[in-house]
Formats: sequence, C-alpha cells, structure tokens
Amino acid sequence: MATVTDIAPEVTLPRRIAHLDMDAFFASVELLRYPQLKGLPVVIGGGRRQADDALLRSPDGLGLRAPHCVPVAAFPLLRDYVGRGVITTATYEARQFGVGSAMGLMKAARLCPQAIVLPVDFDEVRRFSRLFKSTITDIAPAMQDRGVDEVYIDFTDVPGGQREGGRVLARLIQKSIFDATGLTCSIGVAPNRLLAKMASEFNKPHGISIVQAADLQTLIWPLGVRKINGIGPKSGERLAALGVRTIGELAAQEPQWLMARFGKSTGAWMHRVAWGQDDSPVVTHSEPVSMSRETTFERDLHAVRDRAELGRIFTALCQRVAQDLQHKGYVGRTIGVKLRFDDFKTATRDHTVSWPTQDAAAIRRVAGQCLKRVPLQQPLRLLGVRVGALVRVVDLAQSPVHAPSSDPYTAALFD
Repeated sequence: MATVTDIAPEVTLPRRIAHLDMDAFFASVELLRYPQLKGLPVVIGGGRRQADDALLRSPDGLGLRAPHCVPVAAFPLLRDYVGRGVITTATYEARQFGVGSAMGLMKAARLCPQAIVLPVDFDEVRRFSRLFKSTITDIAPAMQDRGVDEVYIDFTDVPGGQREGGRVLARLIQKSIFDATGLTCSIGVAPNRLLAKMASEFNKPHGISIVQAADLQTLIWPLGVRKINGIGPKSGERLAALGVRTIGELAAQEPQWLMARFGKSTGAWMHRVAWGQDDSPVVTHSEPVSMSRETTFERDLHAVRDRAELGRIFTALCQRVAQDLQHKGYVGRTIGVKLRFDDFKTATRDHTVSWPTQDAAAIRRVAGQCLKRVPLQQPLRLLGVRVGALVRVVDLAQSPVHAPSSDPYTAALFD
C-alpha cells in the first residue's frame, strides 16, 4: 500500500541586508603608507604639488627615504594650501573641527589650519577597493558595488547572516577585511537597503549596528529627513519649511498631502521610506551607463590665455577615459564634455558617432568638436570628458556590422 510522505514547507528566512562603508577610506589608505600620522588631523584632496613629491626625498636630495621614516614636521599643512581643490575625505580627528568631504580646502584651512594635507593616490585607492570587495565576496557572494568605498551585501542566506540579527556575519567580514587590508569599516544590518544605509552611520568608525523592523520608531524616526538616501538639500529645505524635520514627522503626514506638494511619485515614495519600506534588491551586476573623468583647476583657466595648459589637461582626460574603457572592456558611441565656469554655471555638449570607440585620439577629436559648440569667453574652473552609450567589447565582436572606414571628426579645440 502506497504511503504519502509529508513534505516540510520551505522556510523563508527574514530578509537581512547589510550596508558596509569603509571608514575615512582615502585617508585610511594614506595612513597605511604613513603610520606616523595616525591620531592626527589629516585631509585628503587637491592636486599633487611639489611639496608632496618632495616628501620621500632624503634630506640631502640624493636618494629616497621610506614613507614611515618621513618626520611629521615635513608634511605640508592645510594652512599653507593655496588653490581651489576640495576635500575627498578627512580623518575623524580633522572632522572634529567641522572639516568634511566636498568642502573647499581653503575653507577647511580656516577651520583646521594645523591639519596635514595630502593628495589622493587613485591607483592605491582602487587597489585597496578591489581587495576589500574580493574579501567580502569570498564570504558573502551577493554583493552590490556602490562606489570605491561602499557596498550592499545580502546576508539573508549566508551562514551567520541571521545570528544576532546579522552581527555574527558582520563581525566576520570586519575582521577579514582588517586582516587582508589593515583597514576598518562600519556595517549596518537591517531588513532592507534603505535602513541598512542609515544604520551603517550609527557607530562610526569600526562599528556594527543592527536594526530590526520593530526598531523603526525608536532608532529611525528621530533622525533628520536628510538621513534618507534620496532626500537632498532642496527637498530637505522644502520639508523643513513645511514643518517636517524628522523622519517621524514625515511618516506622520498623509500620502496625499505629500503628493500634493512633491508630486505623485515622489510624495508616495517619501511616505513609503518614512515607514521603512524598501523592496529594492541587492543587484550583484549592472552595466555602467557611462564613464567619465573631470578635474577642477587650481586656478581659473582661459581658453585663449591658457590654451596650452588646457590642451594638456584635455588630452590627459581623454586618455584616462580611454584607459578606463579599455581596462573594463567597453566601447562607447556618445562622447561629450562638461565645463564649469568661474560663475559656477555648467555647460555640457555631446555627440553620438556612428561606431563605438575606446580610442583616446578618437575620443579627443569628437570631444574637441563638442567644445567648439560652447562659448568660451569666460574663464573655466572645471573640465570633464564623458563617454556614454556603452557596449561591451565582447558583444561588439559578435556583431556582423563593420566599423566605418573614416571618421569626419579631425579637428579639436585646445590643439
């Protein structure tokens, strides 16, 4: 006689998503090179200067000295900085003086003149970025890259991802990253990406914060509305003018009230996120939309008076974008430029060519034509080059279409 065996229902684990943010990443990378600066206010930003190149020279100028042997008194100070650079990041000792990311270095010099200032070493930063991310995926494969120093991780089905709300797995990842890189990170674990990102800010640096659904009113609602990823300065000001300053006050508003003031889509979204609702997935792979490089000048440059210097910078930007495309295996059809003038007004121009490219000379030719469509009477403070409409090289190789034999774009500005 046949018997029926009961099949246990599949157990669905509660969703646990982590947001991991490296602590003062750019500065921390420099502190590995210069351990004598630990505990001191240090800011990273601006272009490389002669003082930076001289650090590793021996006092007699005949040789080099090891980075850890450079005396603290030899490092350039923020009070002596002259230029228009901005801060990429700062150590926590510098942040105590009100110094922060995206702040102009000249303004920061007034707040913390005794801080040491160093340029960004992008090659070293990218190397450590790849290293800490590969360390994570060895433990928890479902990781979404969100920039050079932050990621989302799906803890849900990973061993240890449910224990203590995810704290056990977070501790393992923290230790593994430190062992591999010598760097610390902060991790927030919550039911979704929205809450996880907020949680990662709770206990910086080197902290772990756990948020459960039941913690919404006690941990999330007292926070300012700007803590919600997606509510920027303008929306924050508009909400404050309406008497809504905290996430709890936002949650107290009727959806229709918000939609009437911010539009149907944005208003409904604001109400959902104030109640901690976010079903966005951890996307482990996404195709880039574009690649770009830009630079802010130490002083304003004029298209006529500084033609040679602008030409060198422009060529270098095109070469760096081309290198990025080649390194990551992409070609693009839409090539454009971005300019910011001395009055902070921004202009962009682009052109789509008939065949995608990753060639620096081709990018420069087309970008040069785009420049000719912008009035250049005013001095420039920023110049950028962008390549969009990207296609993977491996996909292009399978296409039966052949590249055109000629390119009509042969002239360029800043030659």
